[in-house]
Amino acid sequence: MNTTPSKTTDLSKTASPADDPGKSTTDAAVTEDPTATAAPAEATDEAEDVDLEFDEPDPFTEARHGVGAGATAVVSAALGIVALTGAWSGRVAAERETLMGQIQTAGGSSAAQQISEIYGDAWHTTALVNGVFAVLALLLGALVLSSPSFGAAAPRPQPAWIRAVALAGIALGTLGVLISAGMYFDLFLSLPEAGTPAG
Repeated sequence: MNTTPSKTTDLSKTASPADDPGKSTTDAAVTEDPTATAAPAEATDEAEDVDLEFDEPDPFTEARHGVGAGATAVVSAALGIVALTGAWSGRVAAERETLMGQIQTAGGSSAAQQISEIYGDAWHTTALVNGVFAVLALLLGALVLSSPSFGAAAPRPQPAWIRAVALAGIALGTLGVLISAGMYFDLFLSLPEAGTPAG
């Protein structure tokens, strides 16, 4: 006869964490909230998206900035140089005035009238044309320097070279206006005077 007590299982008895520490750790890890580890990953993705928004600006956009103002400043300086050195249009206009003066005095006129019609009108026409170029140079240079003052504020300041060229255009234009005014009103050189005939 078997006298060994039978092994019975008590279902009401559960293993405590103290009985099996490895099992309790695994069960605790399984029962944790799965969204707890997903939140930091989402925050990292958002941070990466924010960092991508502040990347380096497009070089083509930077190159296009100030193109119009720079071109206007260069044109202003070029017009100022033309006002000081003279333009082909001024020479053509002066030659036309000379020809008209010769035609008007061909029938006989005094020496003073010939000087005024042939030489004086051509001189004044040259001064007038140069003065027009000087005024244009002055206006364009002033427009470039004052353009940020009108309308909406510029997103970024003008490059230094644009302001420098615009200032050069203003300086050359101002000098051209002064010289042209002096030529037109005979302030620097007066018209030649015909001598009185010896009697």
